[in-house]
Amino acid sequence: MAWFNQSTADWLHIDIMDGVFVPNISFGFPVLEHVARICDKPLDVHLMIVQPEKFIDEVKALGAYIMNVHYEACPHLHRVIGQIHEAGMKAGVTLNPATPVSVLEDIAADLDLVLLMSVNPGFGGQKFIPHTLKKVTALRQLLQRTGSSALIEVDGGVNLETGRLLKAAGADVLVAGSHIFSAPDPAAACKALSEL
Repeated sequence: MAWFNQSTADWLHIDIMDGVFVPNISFGFPVLEHVARICDKPLDVHLMIVQPEKFIDEVKALGAYIMNVHYEACPHLHRVIGQIHEAGMKAGVTLNPATPVSVLEDIAADLDLVLLMSVNPGFGGQKFIPHTLKKVTALRQLLQRTGSSALIEVDGGVNLETGRLLKAAGADVLVAGSHIFSAPDPAAACKALSEL
């Protein structure tokens, strides 16, 4: 974690998976508590789980900067966003690849961040879905139309090539896992990506 704390990364993006909402399981809160203690970067906690609202207190206890929930997992999204804000965190909403950005029309002004999945969530190392570029552009237009100041974040298949395209399309935040952690020099890979 030492190299990461000194890297050019702005945040640490953490995926929590329950094996129900996505077909995989990741680490739980005991591991996250340890990560939070040794990480100097703000935490962007992405809950790929059913009923994420049940874990607002646990995410807050980590000292998370952003709590990110899936639109598809929250039938009462407006309520959940309000609860995240009441807990003192920034609120993000994630959209799966097949979910159109138009579903955010009535909630966009309340959001701090929108995460577009550019792969189907649940597994690392997947290939970038090119249609995401059109979604970034459409989302930027929706945010401007609704007066939202939410950041646009993209996760999945992000590397230098796709990162350039995403930034040009209007993305503000790029999440990279495999590209960084499989690189011979993760800190250098992180720096190159942050300089796009």
